[in-house]
Amino acid sequence: MPAKKKRSIIAVDFDGTCVTHEYPEVGREIGATPILLDLVAHGHKLILFTMRSRKELDDAVKWFKERNIHLWGINNNPTQRAWTVSPKVHAHLYIDDAGACAPLIIPDQADQEEDCRPYIDWEKLGQWLHEQGYLS
Repeated sequence: MPAKKKRSIIAVDFDGTCVTHEYPEVGREIGATPILLDLVAHGHKLILFTMRSRKELDDAVKWFKERNIHLWGINNNPTQRAWTVSPKVHAHLYIDDAGACAPLIIPDQADQEEDCRPYIDWEKLGQWLHEQGYLS
């Protein structure tokens, strides 16, 4: 069994990561909620790290609030300005459908009319998070 990870700062994208790609609307559930709640319960701090802005960002934040998923930061790390002026959000882990090696589900284009872009496979990602000690 892997060693338990210290509490981490985790940056989480929204479209294609927490929900399907349906921007500017909020996409469909894809299994993120229970794992994000579990990460917070294990003491990890979540930063919503998205390109959404204005109303579309408000809609994403509302999605988290409706699910009682606490966000520590929204497009920023609240403590980082004390030690850097870099605009890159500091985190220990980034969960993003566009990230290298992200486990993805690729929808069958023949079965769907909406955008068929791949999205995070939360079952596989949850398994990896357990294996790495984030959820032990």
